[in-house]
Amino acid sequence: MRSILFLYIEAGISPASGNCKRMNHNNSNSIPDLETIRQAALRIKPFVHRTPVLTCLSLNQMVHAELFFKCENFQKVGAFKFRGATNAVLSLSDEEAKRGVATHSSGNHAQALALAARIRGIKAHIVMPKNSSAVKIKAVEGYGGNIILCEPTLESREETLAQVVKKTGAAFIHPYNDYRVIAGQGTCALELLEEVENLDMVMAPVGGGGLLSGTALTVNYLMPLIKVIAAEPETADDAYRSFREGKIIPVINPQTIADGLRTSLGDKTFPIIIKYVDRIVTVSEDAIVSSMRIIWERMKIVVEPSAAVPFAALLENKIDVKGKRVGIILSGGNVDLDKLPWID
Repeated sequence: MRSILFLYIEAGISPASGNCKRMNHNNSNSIPDLETIRQAALRIKPFVHRTPVLTCLSLNQMVHAELFFKCENFQKVGAFKFRGATNAVLSLSDEEAKRGVATHSSGNHAQALALAARIRGIKAHIVMPKNSSAVKIKAVEGYGGNIILCEPTLESREETLAQVVKKTGAAFIHPYNDYRVIAGQGTCALELLEEVENLDMVMAPVGGGGLLSGTALTVNYLMPLIKVIAAEPETADDAYRSFREGKIIPVINPQTIADGLRTSLGDKTFPIIIKYVDRIVTVSEDAIVSSMRIIWERMKIVVEPSAAVPFAALLENKIDVKGKRVGIILSGGNVDLDKLPWID
């Protein structure tokens, strides 16, 4: 296996103190600027997939628009999360990295951080609820993550994580409320805009807001006339309400099939979303299932419910896209095949 240092040099990145070139326009305590996002793209380039952009004539005809799907369901670990986790892990100094990284997650971030840590050659301590799916636990183990099980409550997750960090000194990498993660997620839109010209809008799902805020920043820096639209489930509409009220309104016990969108916005993602996102819309659970099934059947690709939410908004006519060119980020494709929503 080629060394990280060799891969950095191959990608045209200047190593610094045995690590990748650090952010020199922004640090981890400030909103990423365009140069920071571009540096993130270079930093993670040797390790992430440049995912394809697919089109589908039948879906275009359904909504009378040209749709361009950025397929992060084909990303490593099956989701965009690998971009942000990789950028965060590779941005650590050698001193920080030697103590490893830690997080609490039952989903895609857990897998992403475990793999990113393995690439860096450091330990990843992943706090996961006891009721996490066996498939996800097995995946994290497969990527070399050290799993610490806890009770399935936010309080237990945070307390357990605090104990792990205190014991190990590991660096906490938040799933979305971290500027290094946001910069990494912004590289997805960077690739989309490089590949597709003359877009009228870019759409992404919104949960904690890491993907959306990174997307909004990139679009604003490069093509500020493009509208950025987010979509989320009606039954987990905290981002919609927060956007409308101008303050973070936490989600409380959301019941939605889109499990990746059950989290609340963070104090780093929310200000970016308020400033650079044009609109947030909500969709029904039925529309999410219909959208997911249509994408599976017509595009012949596997997407998870969260990824289907933006197209669901078009199916429900929540946004007028007739005659427009629309980029849609398909956020992931991790699905429990024994629990497909259209099977009774």
